[in-house]
Amino acid sequence: MKDRANDYERIAAAIRFLEDHRYEQPSLDSVAAAVGLSASHFHRMFSAWAGATPKDFLQCLTLSHARELLRSGENVLSASLEAGLSGPGRLHDLCVTLEAATPGEIKARGAGMSITAGVVASPFGNCLLGETPRGICHLSFFDGDDSAARDAAFAELKADWPLAEISNDDAHTRELAEQIFSPAPPASPWKLHIRGTPFQLRVWRALLDIAPGTLVSYGKLAAHAGNPNASRATGTAVGSNAISYLIPCHRVIRETGISGHYRWGAVRKRAILAWEGCRSESQKLTTDYSDFSD
Repeated sequence: MKDRANDYERIAAAIRFLEDHRYEQPSLDSVAAAVGLSASHFHRMFSAWAGATPKDFLQCLTLSHARELLRSGENVLSASLEAGLSGPGRLHDLCVTLEAATPGEIKARGAGMSITAGVVASPFGNCLLGETPRGICHLSFFDGDDSAARDAAFAELKADWPLAEISNDDAHTRELAEQIFSPAPPASPWKLHIRGTPFQLRVWRALLDIAPGTLVSYGKLAAHAGNPNASRATGTAVGSNAISYLIPCHRVIRETGISGHYRWGAVRKRAILAWEGCRSESQKLTTDYSDFSD
């Protein structure tokens, strides 16, 4: 777990460096030096993580991509909502089904419920997963490998289901995470056991219609969820999502094209977006670049 988490920490540092210097088109050597690696080591590590070379990743990362999508207007949303699999072997979020907790279950605050939970290293850092017999009830990211960071992550899960019986099983969680973050579609749809208001459920279901590698504004998401005049409330519902990645709140951006807030950090949001964009185009990325410049 630790090695993979450390890889993400270097990736995050590289993303911050690329954002700070993207207009300079920095060389591979300069980015590698910024994260304390040789150019060859950084290139191998980055390409294995992203499914693309650093140059291609930089192209996926640029915020002008988001602005161009938004300038296309409704066609962007239509394409996002009507698209099927974005490429062979890609996990599409229509492979997810939501099973909402009943009002009685929400009032019971998890009493009589059993949750299996554990921490595992994901492509985006440490991840806490929780699962009930009815489906995944929690997926969050956090930074740090010490017990305090782990305890803080578990505290968030306990706050959502305070009276549930939570058992720790990192081995089961590791198997679950390998499937979740695999590019191959699941053998059967993921079942998510969630708690939320009817409004939140509508927003989260609308999020599931956005295909990997595509983006939508808060306003257009609100309209698709049936609440065209509720952009602010829609943003609050997006931020209340406790099952990161599988309910893809990272694909929502501001009307201006700016990435915007993300519950688990702005850098992590940009990493997920670029990772998805690169992997959806992975069949085209066969050139081995030694520099970011053409």
